[in-house]
Parts: sequence; structure tokens; C-alpha cells
Amino acid sequence: MLLLNAVIATMESNKPYGLITRGAIVLEGGKIAWVGDQNDLPKVFSKMDSIDLKGRLVTPGLIDCHTHIVHGGNRANEFEMRLNGASYQEVSEAGGGIVSTVSKTREASEEELLTDALKRVDALIAEGTTLIEIKSGYGLDIDTEIKMLRVAREIQIRRDIHVKTSFLGAHAIPIEFKGESDKYIDEICLPALDKAFAEGLVDAVDGFCEGIAFNTDQISRVFNHAKSLGLPVKLHAEQLSNLGGTKLATTFNALSADHLEYANRSDAKALSDSKTVAVILPGAFYTLRETQSPPISDFRDYAVPMALATDCNPGSSPMASLLLTMNMGCTLFRLTPEEVLLGVTRNAALALGVKDMGLVRAGYTADLAVWDVSHPSELSYRIGFNSLYKRIFGGKI
Repeated sequence: MLLLNAVIATMESNKPYGLITRGAIVLEGGKIAWVGDQNDLPKVFSKMDSIDLKGRLVTPGLIDCHTHIVHGGNRANEFEMRLNGASYQEVSEAGGGIVSTVSKTREASEEELLTDALKRVDALIAEGTTLIEIKSGYGLDIDTEIKMLRVAREIQIRRDIHVKTSFLGAHAIPIEFKGESDKYIDEICLPALDKAFAEGLVDAVDGFCEGIAFNTDQISRVFNHAKSLGLPVKLHAEQLSNLGGTKLATTFNALSADHLEYANRSDAKALSDSKTVAVILPGAFYTLRETQSPPISDFRDYAVPMALATDCNPGSSPMASLLLTMNMGCTLFRLTPEEVLLGVTRNAALALGVKDMGLVRAGYTADLAVWDVSHPSELSYRIGFNSLYKRIFGGKI
């Protein structure tokens, strides 16, 4: 297939957006065979079946690099309770919080979890998303953690979308291990990781380093085990306080450190030195009505690659829209339209360790989004508006 008369945001770094204003793209065998100015199109490709895009914008397929999209139930009742004045303790006593999601996820069958997750996945697909990351972490027992990861793997069989899985057994401490977090790691988290690895269900290992979850010593134990299995790591770090999670992640050369509201300038330098991606999650910041913003200017100063993601989850970020995520990144954190588009393409691919997606480049997978706009800044400018014209997955519309 030959795409002609396109405005192409290649996301290469040689100029803003890597923009080609009158471009052509050749797709062959599920890959991008050639991309460039239409006037430079090699004659060997000129007789291919072609589509005139009439000046529409082409970007890499979007990538959501941090989601909890597989989970049971929802927490809309808690949302309503809080807005009616209920305290965190009252919500908790009513069975709310992560305990509620863990309970619903344990009760749900694989097919029930899959059916619900696909609704959210379909919303992302409809906005041009071609790759998503999915975490476990709402089982907190061996069987349910495995169940969640199996569902995640099934999603890419049921839909035209790539899925990367992250084992997040170190997400929270279940009620039955209250006050015994080390015992939980020994008896549940590490054995669950071993079982998931043996079944080929894990692409990376994640954790939540926070006062309400696990400390750096405990996360180190999980990460050392991941390292022994040859698995890369990621980390929820510095969301509610600074416990040193970001620097811990960099000592393991983590793919990414995510949230980072309470990260500081020295954290930014550590990220830069380790090439660890900073994943910004404006949906959680918005939902929780936080006031502490990630240190974006420090990340810029140290040239830290910044990705954005929905953090789609039932509690702190019930959002399944990367386009809204991009707008929030601009309006809440003053990121530029180019930075947020990089954040859901090139840098999101880096955050997942994927080397052949996130750019419109020869040799890369032919996952593209065609937009009914003329300039990439429009993608983050509009609110609640989806300008997707066509989605191309593996070279097929």
C-alpha cells in the first residue's frame, strides 16, 4: 500500500514533530518500507495501489504505556460518596478503596474480566491506539494475579492491538496480610511472579513504592528477583511522597518511573543518567485533585524522556482516552503539544522497551493513525473530540 499526499509527524528529532508536509509512506509486509517527501518517492514504489490522504495528518499509532485496564467492578459509588462529604475512613469502612477492587477482581471469572476490559480497550482503539501496557495487581493472591495476566494476553488475541504485560504483585498489601508486608512478598508476590514467568505471562515487573504500599528495601527484593529471571522493571514512584523510589528504579536501569509528582531535581538527574523514562499520569493528578506537579522543568533540563499514559484504573484514574490525557498534560503540567505527542509515541515505546514502534520510520511496524486534521497540535488542543480518520495496524486499515 502507498499512502500519498500526507502530512507526516514522523516523531524523529531532526525538527519539530519530524514533520514532512507533503509526504508518502510505503507499507509492505506489515512494515514501513519507505517514508519521505513525495517528490523523492523511488520509482519502484510508484505503481503500487495508493490512497490519497488529501493533506491529512499521519502519526505513529498511539501507545498507552501504563494501564490497570483489567479489573473487576468499579468505584463510582465511592466517587459519589466523596462528593457528598464522606471521609476516606468512611469510604474504607463501607468496603471501598482498593479492597473493593481486589474483592471484585477475585470474584470475577476470566471471561467477565475480559468482557469488561475490552470495552475500555475498544475506547482506546477508537482513538488510534495500537499498543497498550496492562498490569496485574488487583488480585494480591497467586491465582488472581495469574488470572489477570492471562486476560491481558487474551486481549491481543481478541483485538488488533499489541499488549505488553507487567506483573504488579507489589501493588498493595491485602487484608489477610495486614501488618505483614514482608510475609506477603515471601508467600504471595514472589511465588506469583515465578508462576507467571513460567507461564510466559510477564514482560516486565512493576511495584508501588509508597508509604501506603512498599518501601525501597521491599521493592529491591522484588526487583532483584525480577533481575534473576531476566525481566526488566518499572516503578510507581514519588506519587504521594518522596521515599527514594525514583533513584532505586534507576539503580536497576528501570524502563520507567511513573507518577513522579514528588520527584526532585536530583531524581531528574538520576533518570537522565540511567535513560529511565519518566511516565507522567495526569489522570490520577486530576482525579485525586493533587496540587504537587511533577518537576517538568527539571526533566527538560536533564533531557529526561517523558511519556504520558492514561493510568486507566477504577480508583484514581478511571480514564480510557489518550487524547484527553494529552490535553491534560498540556493544561495541567504545561507540556507542549509536541512533548505530549512524543509522550504517547516515541517515548511511550521506550517506556515499554519496544524498539520498532513509536516512530514513522522505515523498518518499523506499520502501526499508524491517520487524523482528519492538518497539524499535530490539534490532537492535544481539542477536548472531548476524536479526529481519527483511519487506524492502520500491521499495515492493514
